[in-house]
Amino acid sequence: MPLKLTLKPHERIVIGKAFVTNGDNTTKIFIENKVPILRQKDILLENEAKSICEQIYFIIQMMYLDPDSIPQYHQSYWKHVRSVVNAAPSLLEIVEQISELILAEQYYNALKMTHSLIQKEQELISYAKKST
Repeated sequence: MPLKLTLKPHERIVIGKAFVTNGDNTTKIFIENKVPILRQKDILLENEAKSICEQIYFIIQMMYLDPDSIPQYHQSYWKHVRSVVNAAPSLLEIVEQISELILAEQYYNALKMTHSLIQKEQELISYAKKST
């Protein structure tokens, strides 16, 4: 069964390795084969990844979109994860869940879970700022 997407005017989407921008009208498209897809709201550009957890999100995004380079991304992922857990051990549980998804090659689900990691990171940063 094909995946049906409705794109808003000027919405951007990644399909496979192609970055696509919709035109002036709402468009319906059908994806009939298995290919990585990310909607605009889920795309994080490298220069937008300011925090370490956002960098982890970007790395997982690249694993999802560029499976040919996964060994390289795995190295970066594990390096970043060690830094996060060393700095904030309270994030270990969610990092373990994300890591399990990565090891199972469920990159899209890992991306979705990384939203929670970024949110918890922001909460810790806000708490730290209030404490000083």
